[in-house]
Amino acid sequence: MARPHIEPYVELDHPFKKFGVSGFKGSSYKVLSLDTDTGACTLKVRFDGGFRRKPGLSYSDMEIFVLNGRIKVGKQTWTEGHYAFVPAGMAVGQIEVPQGAEALLMFNDSEPSFVESDKNHQLALTEAFSSVNSYEDRPWGGGSIVSPSVATGCLIKLLHYDPITEALSFLYCMTPRFAQDNISYHDSAEESYHIWGTSWMMQFGELPTGGYFWRPPYINHGSFRCKYGTIAFGRTDSVLFNYFHFNPWTNPDENKLRAAANLYRKRPALYNWVESDGHNHPHGPPDFENLDYQNDPQVRMLHGEPVGGSVSRSKVGTGGKARKKK
Repeated sequence: MARPHIEPYVELDHPFKKFGVSGFKGSSYKVLSLDTDTGACTLKVRFDGGFRRKPGLSYSDMEIFVLNGRIKVGKQTWTEGHYAFVPAGMAVGQIEVPQGAEALLMFNDSEPSFVESDKNHQLALTEAFSSVNSYEDRPWGGGSIVSPSVATGCLIKLLHYDPITEALSFLYCMTPRFAQDNISYHDSAEESYHIWGTSWMMQFGELPTGGYFWRPPYINHGSFRCKYGTIAFGRTDSVLFNYFHFNPWTNPDENKLRAAANLYRKRPALYNWVESDGHNHPHGPPDFENLDYQNDPQVRMLHGEPVGGSVSRSKVGTGGKARKKK
């Protein structure tokens, strides 16, 4: 199963637990959300002063957002507001936390893992690595980065973009007196952590500093209000498209049908092809520009397939069963 709907959740109301996993001893954690099948999770982690870890890698794509403190990673020092995307199998330098720090850690494909190594795995997609201080090194942009857009007064800093699934990681803020009257839902799951400030939503009430949600696709949310301003970290697991409406009583199944009706009206040829008989692409149809996209971990996760192994190209799009490569 995918991660369950969690909203609202205020992590400040809950204690940390000692991290007993190799590579994380000397830190504590809180689970914000968890996929119990794959182990993929979002954690808030507190690193004790004096924490040290040798160079190593994870078997999962990992994202980190530093909430406070200073974390030395190899020759870099990551401070408050620093964001990094570390692809699975990419080795990062020795980690030192002299005086303690807190961060959001996100393992996208599997449970937290660590293997001591100063070399990248041969299949690591190291070109996807990114490391930036989101507070200082990215400009604010309007909400029009997503279309249809949210109301004026919601600003975004894009931190990571997945070119295969169009999944996003971003910093966003709502200005004082921000308001949006309509209701929205998405085809993607959506995640948010409030770094500072309180916002209000009609269905779920107030979400304060330390507030968090993991919202699966097609769940209504809105209208919105923010009295004094909010800054937050957010993510989606695929393309973010806003379906706006004004009916607070619709359920996820009705919202899915409305999304399909939107496809029927605006992309009729694609809708008719998908709906028609005579083809069977259990692992996705061929894409001549992205020949191996079926084996992308994010794509496999979105379709409920195990991460690891691969789909034989000879069986993709033929209607036969896909074989796993060992």
